[in-house]
Amino acid sequence: MNDDYLKGLNPVQYNAVTKINGPVLVIAGPGSGKTRVLTYRIAHLANSGIAPWEILALTFTNKAAKEMKERITKVAGDKANQIWAGTFHSVFARVLRAEATKIGYPSDFSIYDPSDVKSCITEIVKGQGFDTKVYAASDIYHRISKAKNGLVSPLDYAADAERLLDDKQANMPYVYKIYDLYMKKLQRSGAMDFDDLLYQMYRLLKENPENVVDKYRKKFKYLLVDEFQDTNSLQYGIIQLLVKYPGSPQNICVVGDDAQSIYAFRGATIQNILDFEKDYPSLQVFKLEQNYRSTSYIVQAANDVISHNRKQIRKKIFTDKGQGEPIKVIRAVTDNEEARMVASMIAELKLRHRMKNEEFAILYRVNAQSRVFEEAMKSQRIAYRIYGGLSFYERKEIKDLIGYLRVIVNPKDEEALRRIVNYPTRGIGDASLSKLSLVAETNAIPLWEVLKKAVSFDNSISSRAAKSIQEFVMLIETLQRWLHSEDAYEMARKTAKMSGLLDDLAKDKTPEGQGRIENVQELLDGIKSFVEEDTVGEFQSDIQDKKLSSYLQNIALVTDADKDDDDNDRVKLMSVHAAKGLEFKAVFITGMEENLFPSQMALKSKEGQAAIDEERRLFYVAITRAEQHLILTYASSRYRFGKMQYNNSSRFLEEISSDCMELKTLNQTAKVGGMKLPAASLTRVPVKTQTGNTGPIQIKASPVQFIVAGAKVLHERFGEGKVISLEGAPDNQIAIIFFGPEIGEKRIMLKFAKLQVL
Repeated sequence: MNDDYLKGLNPVQYNAVTKINGPVLVIAGPGSGKTRVLTYRIAHLANSGIAPWEILALTFTNKAAKEMKERITKVAGDKANQIWAGTFHSVFARVLRAEATKIGYPSDFSIYDPSDVKSCITEIVKGQGFDTKVYAASDIYHRISKAKNGLVSPLDYAADAERLLDDKQANMPYVYKIYDLYMKKLQRSGAMDFDDLLYQMYRLLKENPENVVDKYRKKFKYLLVDEFQDTNSLQYGIIQLLVKYPGSPQNICVVGDDAQSIYAFRGATIQNILDFEKDYPSLQVFKLEQNYRSTSYIVQAANDVISHNRKQIRKKIFTDKGQGEPIKVIRAVTDNEEARMVASMIAELKLRHRMKNEEFAILYRVNAQSRVFEEAMKSQRIAYRIYGGLSFYERKEIKDLIGYLRVIVNPKDEEALRRIVNYPTRGIGDASLSKLSLVAETNAIPLWEVLKKAVSFDNSISSRAAKSIQEFVMLIETLQRWLHSEDAYEMARKTAKMSGLLDDLAKDKTPEGQGRIENVQELLDGIKSFVEEDTVGEFQSDIQDKKLSSYLQNIALVTDADKDDDDNDRVKLMSVHAAKGLEFKAVFITGMEENLFPSQMALKSKEGQAAIDEERRLFYVAITRAEQHLILTYASSRYRFGKMQYNNSSRFLEEISSDCMELKTLNQTAKVGGMKLPAASLTRVPVKTQTGNTGPIQIKASPVQFIVAGAKVLHERFGEGKVISLEGAPDNQIAIIFFGPEIGEKRIMLKFAKLQVL
């Protein structure tokens, strides 16, 4: 046997690869060569005389499975093609095709996608006479999926007091009944949903102990699982049925890292990896603790942070990549300023270290945060790409709300009008709209004018559609009446509510649905920032007013990006979840504030400390994406839910040893060393009031005419300042105010400002 491939392994990696028999747990720290160990182990099994078709390797993504096979081929040759390697779903779908008749399904069963599932659930809800607005299909689907992945059958669900209470509190007491009817309908239709590829596999093995379980126990003599910390109860249940039985050699190897378990919201349970040794007492554990990716400061920070978690498999990651640069902590006054500072620092690092755009990543806790960074990237002319998701302004819910705003300002905007005329659904069907569009085109008049007098233009329009069109026109005309009296934020807020858009999004109770609501709220917060701050978006241009038309003009500059080409040299913007498994020379972890990272949902979760621990693991994953440069940023204030919020820095920042951090605030840099940084110096930018206190300031706004050059004033966010000069016509006068060396000069439009003359 040619074992040259073993010579490149360190001692722990070598032992993990060559220990063939019995249960093995490989704890693979970040950057420790996990994929190499897993693939070399599979290749070593095949090269040791074990039939390749007796090896089953389970992954979580098709990409991982493909990469695994490619690497195995380089070491073991054509044997790689005979190994069963793939995702849980693809491998078990293959088994089910062969065995489905044993559980009452045809071998050519259909696989329903999410839209099929929701349609099926909606039909059941209607058939039971339930309100489809209350029993939203997406929410029901989420609850059923969660039950299946927790190994909860319809019968178990109906007997689960906690689930029934949760459903009742959500005003949906009959989810258990819908679940039962749904499963029966799937079986009648010879169909499975995506979760069933696991759920029915478990059922197949459980209900057929002799003719099926024995067959696959003999077939898969060696089982390997990648990213084991991400398995749920259902996946582990299947693994147990295949491996753990009387007389079993228990030839199972699982590879993972409890410190990177970040998918509880998908049903993953960290207990699978934490309890693995209890399930397999003869287990051999190999800890891959050498990090080949990051410098010493970064590794130290990761170790510091994760040491605060209660339940974990203890390990000490180390590196020989050198000490590197200290971790920078950037404190900004606002989230817009945070984004500008990140963009400026990227430009600086590119020049100083000759780095490419593709070597940078900007990470955030929630996708809604991408907005300010997209604007800052465009302002600095830095090429970027949203990774694992749409650009903020390309997301459907954002385009929908902006579509409404465009129509309110310009009802002749036909593209925007078509987008929103029947969203949320109001009974204006494609047939009616096609008729009216033809009228508009034939008579060379705007579609809006036709809608205003729909029936007189075409009397074949149904009475229901005519009424819906009339109500839509009245909605737009009502909103238009406020155009000249309300600012852009009030217009957007009223539109989101009155259009029914927010109510429609609220029907979806899934994490994805919640994310769409957060995106809309982030757009509203961005408009609030436009109205109340001294800049228009990111452009220091002449400020005309704070009306909706000005905002739309500004946003067009931001969203009108150059067309993408084949150039991949772009800064990556992504959520921390999307960053798992990736690495970059420089990583910015942004929004490091309480209620953002850790999230407000985690802080209020009934899971208590377990939820905080998962957030900490998420931060650990973010830190360990960085190779050479790690920058942590937070804003002392940001708009959330339409109000300015003053933020404390994340508790996670205080868990990092001060001797590996550097604190930056605007133009100031201080080496943090010698002792733990006091909490006060990391919590917020202190703002002195006339009484000497720090924190958000309560002010009483003075009349605009009292604000003159030379006056001392107080701002609710920037604190005490001095008016340097006034510019512009009386109706749109701008004050240039100096707020001290830390904040500097700000240009503030007086008619929107809240300033108290001291």
